[in-house]
Amino acid sequence: MADKITLSVIKADVGGLVGHTSVHPDMMEAARQRLGKVKTKGGLSDFHVTRCGDDMELIMTHGEGPDNEKIHKLAWDLFVECTEIAKSLKLYGAGQDLLKDAFSGTIKGMGPGVAEIEFQERKSDPVIVFMADKTSPGAWNLPLFQIFANPFNTAGLIIDPTMHEGFRFKVVDVFENRSIEFSCPEDLYDLLMFIGAPRRFMIHEIYRKDGEIAACASTQKLSLIAGKYVGKDDPVVIVRCQSGFPAVGEALEPFAFPHIVEGWMRGSHNGPLMPVSFEQANPSRFDGPPRVIAAGFQVADGQLVGPRDLFDDPAFDEARKKANEIANYLRAHGPFEPHRLGLEDLEYTTMPKLMDKLAARFQREA
Repeated sequence: MADKITLSVIKADVGGLVGHTSVHPDMMEAARQRLGKVKTKGGLSDFHVTRCGDDMELIMTHGEGPDNEKIHKLAWDLFVECTEIAKSLKLYGAGQDLLKDAFSGTIKGMGPGVAEIEFQERKSDPVIVFMADKTSPGAWNLPLFQIFANPFNTAGLIIDPTMHEGFRFKVVDVFENRSIEFSCPEDLYDLLMFIGAPRRFMIHEIYRKDGEIAACASTQKLSLIAGKYVGKDDPVVIVRCQSGFPAVGEALEPFAFPHIVEGWMRGSHNGPLMPVSFEQANPSRFDGPPRVIAAGFQVADGQLVGPRDLFDDPAFDEARKKANEIANYLRAHGPFEPHRLGLEDLEYTTMPKLMDKLAARFQREA
């Protein structure tokens, strides 16, 4: 039997061109050059460098397993190198996702987002890497529920005998640093009670009932690591497709509905998640609206065959139109909720300092 392959997706915002809209080509080329040298020496099976908005995304295959120190340090060193390029070009927010001074064995908890899966290659192994900008990891809760638990979205839950038993969901409580598992469909209502609060409870991993991994999402929240607002979280998620997993079309279908997510301008607003092509992943209006792209690959002997730009399709034109309508409606609220996040979500912004500054002016009402 062939060895297992690991698919690692590691992302970071280490400098924006212009503002928070894109990544400079010099940084992308530096990343490709560094990863290419490592691949030539046998340290990687394959790689692809892309970006969503101002986030650089490293998609890598290797045989080292998840949480591997060599792979994580490779990504960290690459982001440090790109930070220096960003500084030399005076790009905005240079190194903003690198929250620690030095690498400490794993990139988790240091700022960059990470999603990794290890699996035995099938006869055909299609995967989709979804990458978002100007939003938080909780943005994946609704689409992942639709993909893996809702038969109205995923017909395979009804008619594919290899999926009919359902899936297990690992949900992370990011405030308490703990996790819980739900088995669906039997725990369906319990799952929804938690993941319906995506600010705190986030789907991290999904498994088939036989233990085979189906999906993995990054769950790192920058504000919880740094203790202050330092930027959006801009999450990624890997979804395996076909032959015992949802079809590619079933995995894409939830994004035809541009659901409301937190993030957008200064990470402090609600807005629609707009599915766009690679070329349209340039959030500009009010630093948004939040964007999501979908890169489809066939994994073949560790090689990444692709990517296919899966949202580059007129079938998603109505979703983009609806997202713009929702954006217009929410923007008309200006600094008022529900466009602006609630006070509990602004605890890492200027709100605490403002409350302290004005504390003496508050008077107790009779």
